[in-house]
Amino acid sequence: MQTNQQKFATSAFKQVQTIKSHDEEYRQKYGSMSHKLPLLIHTAGLAQALAFVQAKNKVAYNDLLNHLAETVQWPGATNGEKLTEKSRSEHLDGYILLTRRVTSALIWYKRFAESELGVSATQDIPEGGEE
Repeated sequence: MQTNQQKFATSAFKQVQTIKSHDEEYRQKYGSMSHKLPLLIHTAGLAQALAFVQAKNKVAYNDLLNHLAETVQWPGATNGEKLTEKSRSEHLDGYILLTRRVTSALIWYKRFAESELGVSATQDIPEGGEE
């Protein structure tokens, strides 16, 4: 039997491996958001942070949300859009637990973004229309 951390690590690693075949800009955006999202969740809350990422409507960001949904395995949250919906509709206890699961999973995405994709937390990656 695996712990949640082991499950999160295994899932995140497999997903980040698929990202390596994409172009540099895509990898940078995916890795950059992997680093930024935990802080955004901490400062703004899960629902607002996920809505912000979803509103950017970038393929790399949507893929990260889809990967997170697959990794955290929250009932009814089968993709990034449904995960964002669940973050808005859960009762307080569920919202807190979902926030903990997402932030726990994001630790692995951050680690693998750095080790596998070569995207560090100190890199300033332009987003959306900021290029």
